[in-house]
Amino acid sequence: MSDSHQRQMLEQLSDCSFHSGEELAQLLGVSRTAIWKQIQSLRSDYNLDIHAVHGRGYRLADSLELLNADQITDALSMQQLKMLGQLQIHVSVDSTNSHLKKQMLQGIDSGSVCLSEYQSAGRGRRGRGWVSPFGCNLYLSLYWRFERSMTEIGGVSIAVGTVLASVLSEQTANVALKWPNDVLVDGKKIAGILVDVQGAADGPVDAVIGIGVNLHLPAHASRQIDQPWTDLQRQGDKAILRNQFAARLLGEMLEAMELFQHHQLTPFVPRWRQYDLFHGEQVTLFHPDRKIRGIHKGIADDGSLLLEVGGRVCRFQSGEVSLRGA
Repeated sequence: MSDSHQRQMLEQLSDCSFHSGEELAQLLGVSRTAIWKQIQSLRSDYNLDIHAVHGRGYRLADSLELLNADQITDALSMQQLKMLGQLQIHVSVDSTNSHLKKQMLQGIDSGSVCLSEYQSAGRGRRGRGWVSPFGCNLYLSLYWRFERSMTEIGGVSIAVGTVLASVLSEQTANVALKWPNDVLVDGKKIAGILVDVQGAADGPVDAVIGIGVNLHLPAHASRQIDQPWTDLQRQGDKAILRNQFAARLLGEMLEAMELFQHHQLTPFVPRWRQYDLFHGEQVTLFHPDRKIRGIHKGIADDGSLLLEVGGRVCRFQSGEVSLRGA
């Protein structure tokens, strides 16, 4: 069954009411047997809890707010809409970054966006996976062509981090940034950023910027995560509206990339420092082949890490900061 058929079925089931196999078959123009097979596929592929009751039909155990292109674009300002390229919303992709990179090779506009309900092979930094349960979090990638050199866009993840921290701060308290691109609440990871770049050394540079945000992480998915985590639902007593949150984040991202295009990191560094989690702390910087212990002194104007080692402040362009072993 096609992606559009899957979405049609999910849209019907998302209200948690019973829908008969006959009703669904007529809607999609397929047989009742095909509907039954699709229900099995939704259960096995996406771990969706779908009840089947003889004489009543099928229903989802929990309601879903599926991503909706019209709702997202309606919430953007006219200025933001001018920056937006194509907006793609999928039921499932391998990863939004990988999918958008393939689209980029076929020729899409700068400012194009890919969102998906589910990622079968979500990616984090340094080859890690990103746990991506169906229809409850946010998986978003933005393609942007920078008319700058490769070195000049090195700090783009710092800019994105400030935007993400700012938007999350509208929903909850105690948001912090961990260099280079993790977002935490109360010291637990709530969001991450992955930037893939390609282009000539002296530009232009094509960047695909991926963001994963935990809005409501189900128990079955959380068991796959090997570090302290949280989600927005746990931080407050109000439901998180996915389309509203996606529109807010996307609008701010579009404006931030336009700002970065013209001014690089200059407008973002002071904002990043406001959220700096480890400033003044004794930390360990993990490199693939070594560990460096020192005092976290914040970030430089180019986004590199400042670490005081043996009384001398050094700059680092890569690595992962941790309190472990410090």
